[in-house]
This record gives sequence, C-alpha cells and structure tokens, in this order.
Amino acid sequence: MQLPRRAVLLSLAALGASACAIRPTPGAAGAAEAPAEPDEVIPLWPAGVAGGAPEGLSEHIVFRDNPYGLLDRAAHDVTTPILSVFRPARPDGSAILIIPGGGYKWVVIDKEGLEGARHFSRGGAVVYVLRYRLPHQGWAAGADTPLQDAQRAMRVIRTRAASDGADPARVMVMGFSAGGHLAGMLATRFDAEVYAAVDAADALPARPDAAALIYPVVTMSRPYAHEGSRLCLIGADPSPGLVAAYSVEKMVHTGMPPVFLMHAEDDEAVPVENALMLHAALRESGCAVAMHLFETGGHGFGLRGIAGTPRQAWPELIAGWGRDKGIFPVEGS
Repeated sequence: MQLPRRAVLLSLAALGASACAIRPTPGAAGAAEAPAEPDEVIPLWPAGVAGGAPEGLSEHIVFRDNPYGLLDRAAHDVTTPILSVFRPARPDGSAILIIPGGGYKWVVIDKEGLEGARHFSRGGAVVYVLRYRLPHQGWAAGADTPLQDAQRAMRVIRTRAASDGADPARVMVMGFSAGGHLAGMLATRFDAEVYAAVDAADALPARPDAAALIYPVVTMSRPYAHEGSRLCLIGADPSPGLVAAYSVEKMVHTGMPPVFLMHAEDDEAVPVENALMLHAALRESGCAVAMHLFETGGHGFGLRGIAGTPRQAWPELIAGWGRDKGIFPVEGS
C-alpha cells in the first residue's frame, strides 16, 4: 500500500521536520541519541477514511517543551491515520502495536510512541506506532472512531506479517494513558463491528494476542475517570449507559487476551484506581492478568527519566511477561 503524495509529505514533515533543530540530550539510559525515526510510514485506509474528514479539520504537529531537551511532538486534528514501522536488525517473529496517549485530545508522537518503538525493535520485535483519529471531532463513528483505527491496525499488521518477518499469532498491543484505554477497548471489543470492510485485510482477526496497558485510562466513572479523556470520548453529560459502555473494566470477558498492567501509585493525572479496578475485574472473570505498581513516578514517563529508579525495570518486566505468554521467544531457544 502506498500513501498518496500529499499524505507522504505530511507524514514525513510530521515525523522528521526540525529533528535537526533539536540537539539530542541524554535520555533514560544516559546516552545521547538522535530522535527515533521509522523505517516506513503506511496508511491505515489506502483509499482514505470513509466519508472523508469532517469539515474544518487540518492535521498539524505541535512541538512541546520537556525537561530532557528531547524531541516531543503531538499530532492534533488527525485526519490521516498511519502506522510508523520500526524493523529490527534480526526479527524474532514478534510484533507490537504501540498506541500512544494524549487524552483523546491529541496523539503523542515521540515520548510514548517512536521512542518505545525504537527500544522494543532493538530487542527483535517489529513495532508499529499508531496515529489514530480523535473521537470528539465530528467523525461519523463518534466514540468508536479510535477503535476503528485500532482494529484496522491489527488487521493491517497481520496482512503484512510475513513480509515484515512477524508471526501473525504473536502480536501484542501496548497502550499508554488514553492509548491504554484504546488498547483496552481493542482487547475487549476486538470483534465489535465498528466499520465496514474495505479490503481483504478486514477478514483477518483484530484480537491482539496480548495487551500491555501502561498507566492506562480505564474507567469513565467518577471519581476515578480522567476528566479530559472522558470529555473528549463521551462528552460533557454522558448517560450511565454510555459511561459503562466505554469503561474497560465493564467490558471484560473470558475471550480476552492476557493483560499486563503497570501504574505509579502517585499518578495524579490518571489515578492508580484505574489499574486496580481493571485488575479486580479481570481476576473476577478468570482472565490472565499481571500487575506492577511503582510507589512513585507520576504520569506519562515513558522511557524518560527512569534510569536509576525502580521504573527502569518496566521494559524488561513486559519482555519477561511477553516471553511467558509466547509473544517473545524464550532466551536461548
């Protein structure tokens, strides 16, 4: 599949523009690195999203400050959903779909997207970072708009698996913050019919083989809901039915993939109760779940500022769990 010329230019501008204007500084591991750049950018919807973009939307990139001096971008008003692909030097057969956060108001590009993709691709996984549409911007599918893109992403990944060196039965979804909510919705509603098939890829399953939810938004119920995500997803005055329908802990069922949860107990943006509620619901339903809580760390740390802290262990915690679940190969095998 090829991006239209305009989309290619937009994507390259979004992913690479002004990377040279920001001097790389020491990151989580303490070594300076250039900004992460994908090996390929591919469209989710080769003929464009059905119905076209709502009037007035114009996708653009916002550059944000951060204490590490690292490139930090967010995509606003997304109109062209894409997958950014990172290929490992030696593929081990695993694949990861990374879904960054942004409170359903924008989509983080670097901190919870491309940087993690570079890290996990170095371990042998083919990694795809999803830039998804936002639910509050007039799309016909409303609150299901991001789920359309997440389901489609899983199917596109499986269509490409052989050529990318991945096993279509070893695909993990990894979501951060509001991206964790979307990953949770994908893990629970993978078979919901939220869009009409557009090509052969849509005959493939959208169920991930494992789901890692990192400081995830889970519930839409107060007092523990993340208010920004709730507002952008289901509006200012949602019905109780709508609140329940988009609360991941209410959607748990035995057909789900195994789930890994990670949260910091001092998270003031998305309370740790989000992870606790989902953990309890999964246990009650008999679903496979692992949970790791850090005493400190706040919200949205990704791979940044974790060196020398207990949080430094989180990528390996996921790697070990993924090996146990058959996503990643057992070392020495």
